[in-house]
Amino acid sequence: MPPHPAPQRYSARVSVVGEDTPIRRTLPHRDRRMVGAWCFLDHAGPVQFGPGKGLHVGAHPHIGLQTFTWMIEGEVMHRDSLGYEQVVRPGQVNLMTAGRGIAHSEDSVQDGGRLHAAQLWIALPESERHREPAFCNYPDLPVLRQDGFTATVLAGTALGQTAPTVVYSPMVGIDLSCTGAARTSLALDTAYEYCVLVLRGAARVAGEAIEQEELLYFAPGRDSLEIATDGEAQLLLLGGKPFGEDILLWWNFVARTQEDMAQALADWNASPNQGGRFGSVRPGSVSAPLSAPSLDGVVLKAQR
Repeated sequence: MPPHPAPQRYSARVSVVGEDTPIRRTLPHRDRRMVGAWCFLDHAGPVQFGPGKGLHVGAHPHIGLQTFTWMIEGEVMHRDSLGYEQVVRPGQVNLMTAGRGIAHSEDSVQDGGRLHAAQLWIALPESERHREPAFCNYPDLPVLRQDGFTATVLAGTALGQTAPTVVYSPMVGIDLSCTGAARTSLALDTAYEYCVLVLRGAARVAGEAIEQEELLYFAPGRDSLEIATDGEAQLLLLGGKPFGEDILLWWNFVARTQEDMAQALADWNASPNQGGRFGSVRPGSVSAPLSAPSLDGVVLKAQR
């Protein structure tokens, strides 16, 4: 018998955000909905936009989650209904806590620029999901070097460092990059489940070869993880204690009941970006507010 269950492998699917920006989505996957409280993972880029092009996502609402933007290349302007206007730059995290409800828009700062980023969502636990909305930009994250890797601690505690990002579940996030061959072993929390996504290059994780746009999942119980590369690469490691609560995820919302979800959709569509429950995003985006899709005929399935 192997000492640990074999890791599970999931392939990304291609989707589009904004007007025409392609992304690869690995969470939620039909066979793996969450890793800890992490419930959504999009990988955008690296892409070089043509003249007059860029990422443009009109005002849209969120409830019951945190949006977590890790910027690798390029600059994106965040505007929200609390009145914040904040450019997220390479090496920074924008963290928005939706709680009971917030709206925001996202736009490339430069037309024809580059974009490389990870957009993640974190499901809020029942005790926090109705909290007041909030936003914070984190320009200074712990960065350290180990065995040829540069590690940036994005959330939680790892490698003796604790990220300043405010989250509400036991979890961790680490970006690992290298410019050449590298090999290291990371200490893990045996109570956590983990996943690794390759953002650039290729790697071997716990002896398993993994290419770009593949997610490798590890069940709780491991106390360490070996990561090796033969050349330039970048990986995202996420982990957390299994969430333990059933959630519903539809469009931009995380809820617990079909009725709560339907009400949030109706509240937005009644006055999109015009006050009400979600407030109004300060003008500035070149894109119109988004319309929420109908739940008619849809029965949502709980996931964890």
